[in-house]
Amino acid sequence: MTPVSTVESVPAQQPSTVQPSSEKQRLVSLDVFRGITIAAMILVNDPGNWSAVYPPLLHAEWNGWTPTDLVFPFFLFIMGVAMEFSFASRQTAQAPSDPLRKSIVVHVFYRAAIIFALGLFLHLLPFFPWHRMRIMGVLQRIALCYLFAALLTLKTGVKARIVVIGSLLFGYWALMTLVPVPGYGRGQLDQDGNLAAYIDRTLMAGHTWKLTWDPEGLLSTLPAIATTLLGGFAGGWLRSSAKRQRKILGLIVAGVAGLALGELWNLWFPINKNIWSSSYVVFTSGFACLLLALCYWLIEVKNWSRGWVMPFLVFGKNAIAAFVLSILLAKTLLIWKLNVGGKNISLWNYIFQKVFAPLANPRLASLLFALTFVAICWLVMLVFYRKKIFLKI
Repeated sequence: MTPVSTVESVPAQQPSTVQPSSEKQRLVSLDVFRGITIAAMILVNDPGNWSAVYPPLLHAEWNGWTPTDLVFPFFLFIMGVAMEFSFASRQTAQAPSDPLRKSIVVHVFYRAAIIFALGLFLHLLPFFPWHRMRIMGVLQRIALCYLFAALLTLKTGVKARIVVIGSLLFGYWALMTLVPVPGYGRGQLDQDGNLAAYIDRTLMAGHTWKLTWDPEGLLSTLPAIATTLLGGFAGGWLRSSAKRQRKILGLIVAGVAGLALGELWNLWFPINKNIWSSSYVVFTSGFACLLLALCYWLIEVKNWSRGWVMPFLVFGKNAIAAFVLSILLAKTLLIWKLNVGGKNISLWNYIFQKVFAPLANPRLASLLFALTFVAICWLVMLVFYRKKIFLKI
């Protein structure tokens, strides 16, 4: 949520010209990219009928990818980009002799803890079934990726982070393909036989998304941290003193290279969102670079922002609030029961059957429901946007 960036972004400037955080503007193209991602997440999470959904709006069953599988890694990549801008501006605003003040690190831990706790709280609502509470999830993964990527960004240089990313991606590949799993052997990458699933059901038995595995599990969070760090490199590049055209070219080159390397690695370690495979990290980060380059070129270079940008800024500037609102609204509609013809039916299903189902074929009706759901969330966020209320943790 994500899937959500919790840090502000500022215009791409030379480090010496970055303004204090209280006065900084935002990198509009990044906010737009974030807003597009938030809208996409709400759309794919909330169809009117899960049995009638267009294939591109569903996750790949296991190996491979669909547009839906790009949404969550885009969240993490954007968070990494924004982190570079946010930390640079805070350090500039502080005393030069203490650029990494303890207060920033303390705030990183505070923010990560709040996001993780919020994820748990949303899972538990409204009945608080502690005995089968899901421990991990979208917000929980965001929290962990933010925590470790932020600390590495604050405490290490570029070379050290390159080593970390390489270690995470190649180390994860080695673990998943070489370490034998009891009862399955080594190199099994199906739902139950892979090492990540084994660790999740061993350490979090009864508290995973599925009975035997979790798509936001513990071991698979390691390569997700690499996704965030790769976003940080993109943010550092946008903050550099290079000319804008060169920045765009650099993002395009990195994007094409990421797509190619991801497809190549896919031959040995399949692109797979559920286990967040290393090839998936490289592939989706490449895709994110290309879309970021497009947004940056359209908005920051060509200044083609009139009309189409504002709707995405509404989501992009209040990402966490929009994501949480969508979950709360969905849970309310699903839990609120109506008695229709002697049967209890959720308000969600009632609205879909009475309003949307008669309008079109099942898949289109389901999509119209999802689009309406996105529009309702957007209207609420529009009120916040116009009142300049931007909720941050």
